[in-house]
Amino acid sequence: MIRLNVGAVHEIAVLGAHCDDIAIGMGATLLTLARARPGLRVRALVLSGGGTARADEETLALDAFCPGAEVDLTVLDIPDGRAPAHWDRIKNELSAFRARVDPGLVFAPQRGDAHQDHRLLAELTPTEFRDHMVLGYEILKWESDTPAPSLYHRLSAELAQEKSRLLLKHYPSQAHRDWFDEQAFTALTRLRGVQCHTGHAEAFVLDKGVIDFGGS
Repeated sequence: MIRLNVGAVHEIAVLGAHCDDIAIGMGATLLTLARARPGLRVRALVLSGGGTARADEETLALDAFCPGAEVDLTVLDIPDGRAPAHWDRIKNELSAFRARVDPGLVFAPQRGDAHQDHRLLAELTPTEFRDHMVLGYEILKWESDTPAPSLYHRLSAELAQEKSRLLLKHYPSQAHRDWFDEQAFTALTRLRGVQCHTGHAEAFVLDKGVIDFGGS
């Protein structure tokens, strides 16, 4: 298995279409990054849920998933399921967000996502973050759109279980969904673990990257 090391990361940008997307897609990765670098700056933008209890859930959840980090969260009020109709506003908000952050890594939905809100955000992200490594996370849900990942972040079983526990604790509004349970979340991390010769993993899609072989 070929391994890549991103080096020291002081700030990350995380983008989600809905409250809970980020934690579902990369909750264990957030825990790992925050614990590895106390004081990590986490700049987060979520398109929908502003002014509702969902935004309160997101605030508490990101604090839990980013222990010791400096979290700056913005939750907009784009209507759920209607993001394409608000293309201009989303583009402008994303541009304004880009202007006030300086991330070493960017995380967003992957562009093959079947949900129109996720997909639009995935398509717009690289138009603003043109010189960054953008990692597309996968969001478990009803649609059969799980991607073929190109990057894997290995997890311990304990970390995968902690992610599931925090999801269930901090997003009670989603408890009625038949896929929102510990078995579903750990099943996906276990599947990704099999694919990279470990117990559990979170997986990402990388559309473009630049590699340095050490030459001038």
